Amino acid sequence: MTTVPGDEVAPPIALRQLTKRYGARRGVLDLDLAVAQGEIFGFLGPNGAGKTTTIRVLMGLIRPSAGEARIFGRDCWRQSTEVKSLVGFLPGEVHLQEQLTGRDVLAFFAAFRGAGDLTRGLKLAEYLDLDLGLRVKHLSKGNRQKLAVVQALMHDAPLVILDEPSSGLDPLMQATLLELLREEQARGRTVFLSSHVLPEVEQVAQRVAIIREGRLVAVEDVARLKALREREMLVLLAEPVAAAPERLAALPGVRVLGIDPAGRQLRLAVRGAPGPLLRLLSELPVEDLTYGPPDLESVFLHYYAPEREQTEEAASR
Repeated sequence: MTTVPGDEVAPPIALRQLTKRYGARRGVLDLDLAVAQGEIFGFLGPNGAGKTTTIRVLMGLIRPSAGEARIFGRDCWRQSTEVKSLVGFLPGEVHLQEQLTGRDVLAFFAAFRGAGDLTRGLKLAEYLDLDLGLRVKHLSKGNRQKLAVVQALMHDAPLVILDEPSSGLDPLMQATLLELLREEQARGRTVFLSSHVLPEVEQVAQRVAIIREGRLVAVEDVARLKALREREMLVLLAEPVAAAPERLAALPGVRVLGIDPAGRQLRLAVRGAPGPLLRLLSELPVEDLTYGPPDLESVFLHYYAPEREQTEEAASR
């Protein structure tokens, strides 16, 4: 487990009533949040929700209007130099010197932080299949992102803050990145992962905060969010069954979203364990079935649409 000299008991990240306003524009309001040592913590929200503003406050790039942000007990604004030394940071928008090679970029960041050893950076680049001999101007968007990820992780900082790390990466490399984050956690690092790509966060995070219009609307264990999510199922019947929609809708956690005019194809939203639904489907003339992959999309929408949430709560009483 990684320890930080001077304040081993302070959490890697602590926000207390954190507020940032941009004049009349909304930033973030009254954020209360603590990230535990050694966890991968997901920070979810659409573009403009306040994720990047929160990260910029954490990195001491902007001053909060009210409240406080602390990293390992250090005030992110007043002690920003010390805070930065404890964080490996990947910004949402990466700007690298076009004329430098990838190796030159890593050497620059190593010198900037007072660490001349590039061994870890070279290993990470090899892990991500990144050619460090090419100049930045010749790198694809995905390879630029890989280079930025390497510079964030190469210093072995106890806390890693990543803003949309999978941006520009192909699906195979996204999976490789997630595995790398699991390895960082196994080495005792804490990872703060900001993203709007819900499935990737579900795969690696233990807890998730959902931010909506600058306010935190939920902080949950991923297991809890999985229990709330809905997965879409398409059921094609060999022939229409008049009572099928009513029987399906009567099952707990099942909603009938639509039926085609012929009455053969039904679109369902399924929440929770599918056992009762599958038993019922075994009694129907099912010709084909498609069950969507699990993700946090529907959970996010659950929190993001207050009207729907209130309706569902009222119906459950």
